Amino acid sequence: MSNTITAATLDDLAKYDTPTICNAIELFDVRPRNVGYMDKRIECCFPKMPPMVGFASTATFRSLALPRKQGDAYASLSQQVERFAELPGPAVVVFQDLDSPCVSATFGEVMCSIYKGFGAKGIITSGAGRDLDQVEAIGFQAFTDGTICSHGYCHTLALHVPITVGGVAIEPGDLLHGDRNGVSTIPLDIASEVPQVSKELMDAEQVVLDYVRGASPNAKGLEGARKECAAMMAAINKRVTRKK
Repeated sequence: MSNTITAATLDDLAKYDTPTICNAIELFDVRPRNVGYMDKRIECCFPKMPPMVGFASTATFRSLALPRKQGDAYASLSQQVERFAELPGPAVVVFQDLDSPCVSATFGEVMCSIYKGFGAKGIITSGAGRDLDQVEAIGFQAFTDGTICSHGYCHTLALHVPITVGGVAIEPGDLLHGDRNGVSTIPLDIASEVPQVSKELMDAEQVVLDYVRGASPNAKGLEGARKECAAMMAAINKRVTRKK
């Protein structure tokens, strides 16, 4: 399996919700089932938007006090968007807010407009956001740990460094998938296989859903539907395991 991710693969990944993506990843048995996805601190700001898929452009952030070298709060933005070119595809900007507790908003309308203008698909922060109406209006997905009205003494400390957000260690270039259900990483070495497995998993689950949503379901019929679903799942699992 290749870790070269094409634009077509990214488009295919965006067809599925994040829980389905997580279910597909589990079948490859490349990581424990309780790691690789962000915890409940990271929530989707715009639940009606479609899934966000892209590669992590990481940064660290603070806003409690003026930086040692004072300057424009947006001084690092040009350098940040230039470094999008180092990624294998569209960026998802990911900030770790180092202030504890969080003091002010990591992003607002201006920052998100700049990021979108340079091709980014969304933003994730372990801190807060603001200007949410305006950010939603430009169709830019965002995930935060809350909302705060001011940007304080906001400044970016470092770009393209390892960070931790929502309990997940994120490296620059990690592949991320997020929607109203949360955010998950996708291991690069299986990413090209995940869309097809996701489709097959949905087809298997649909057997049970069609039955229970039909006329007069009963326990015996449900058991039959579940066995058919399980057989389909086992076939997927067998094929995926054989490729490892």
